[in-house]
Amino acid sequence: MAKRIQFRAPGDPSVLEYVDFTPRDPAAGEVQVQNQAIGINYIDTYVRSGLYAPPSLPSGLGTEAAGVVVKVGAGVSALKTGDRVVYAQSALGAYSEVHNVPADKAAILPDEISVEQAAASFLKGMTVYYLLRQTHEIQSGETFLFHAAAGGVGLIACQWARALGAKLIGTVGSQEKAERARQAGAWATINYRTEDIAQRVGELTGGAKVAVVYDSVGKDTWLASLDSLRRRGLLVSFGNASGPVTGVNLAILNQKGSLYVTRPSLSGYVTNRAELEQASGALFSLIASGAIKVEIPAGQRFALADARAAHQALEGRQTQGSCLLIPD
Repeated sequence: MAKRIQFRAPGDPSVLEYVDFTPRDPAAGEVQVQNQAIGINYIDTYVRSGLYAPPSLPSGLGTEAAGVVVKVGAGVSALKTGDRVVYAQSALGAYSEVHNVPADKAAILPDEISVEQAAASFLKGMTVYYLLRQTHEIQSGETFLFHAAAGGVGLIACQWARALGAKLIGTVGSQEKAERARQAGAWATINYRTEDIAQRVGELTGGAKVAVVYDSVGKDTWLASLDSLRRRGLLVSFGNASGPVTGVNLAILNQKGSLYVTRPSLSGYVTNRAELEQASGALFSLIASGAIKVEIPAGQRFALADARAAHQALEGRQTQGSCLLIPD
């Protein structure tokens, strides 16, 4: 027997249950991982709330964790029992003491990276990799806008931008978060509660605006993001923290300067082991060099049994950077 978090119906954090379950042996092509640190991501709240419906109910939750391989399924050659691994693209159920994961989705951890660092950064870090290096390849000296710069993805983006020599303008919701983003490497910050985002982007760029905006907020920042783009600019919409963008009149892209919009996800960029190793290798190199520091702020490590409290803190915008669940 083992413990996991599940939910029987979508809803607020109160639907999360801490229950016993019997893990099955890994199938062919899978490994079983004893989780030592579990990543909490905003997308988990979308699944729990029903915005992204799980395949069936009751359902587990979470796709990211780090730990040790304890069982290996048939046909697996890249991993063995005892390997330290991290994964971020499993089937739902990573909020668990043990979890079965496709072997091609589990990356071997270098010795210099801890399981907590890995679980706190893997999904977020690979997301930043595809955003800044593949969806639009940010160049040294380039100025761009990144929403929610003090969040888990945002703080890694700030550090990655600094490593690239680029100028990240980050939106934040408080002076405290502005300072945290600047410390991480943001070139400038905009407090969306007190400042007009597009106006400030114009001021910071001498009226030129930016060629790309990375937007994980969604509905509340849609128009501000479009208005921050120069002619033929690209809006990368990769999240819905304020709710999904719906009812879009495509003519607005013409009206605002023949703009482009894309709605990517990690699953479109990391589809096999070679792509996993490319993305994870880039992230691990920056962590190992110290260019990206992965920190879990005080009060943001939660026991696995306290997943409800973790989701309440996340949705209440009471967190900065990464949060973890720690199995007993």
